[in-house]
Amino acid sequence: MTNRNARDDVYNIIYEKEAAQILAADLYYPGCLSLGRKQVKAEAAASWTRPYDMRIVHSKRWTAAEDQVLLQSDDVVAVAEKLGRSEQSCRMRRWRLRNSRMLPPSTH
Repeated sequence: MTNRNARDDVYNIIYEKEAAQILAADLYYPGCLSLGRKQVKAEAAASWTRPYDMRIVHSKRWTAAEDQVLLQSDDVVAVAEKLGRSEQSCRMRRWRLRNSRMLPPSTH
């Protein structure tokens, strides 16, 4: 469950790994005006290297068409094969769609 922070009542967005390095480089470029403690964190992010045994995970976004296929079939195994996704991924996505954990797919 995502919660707002206690101090400001806002959501904190987290960037990690290479995405954090890209964002930090854009925000804290050489010679920029910044708080010292933030500059130190940006430099720490820039010096991070991915461990050789840490795999890179590329998530495949769901499309409205895929959501429709998923919702129109009761055969998760067949849908997973058709969409090139895991059965668990299809089960979870269908559960989220059916239980209002996300917006329903657009039919436009």
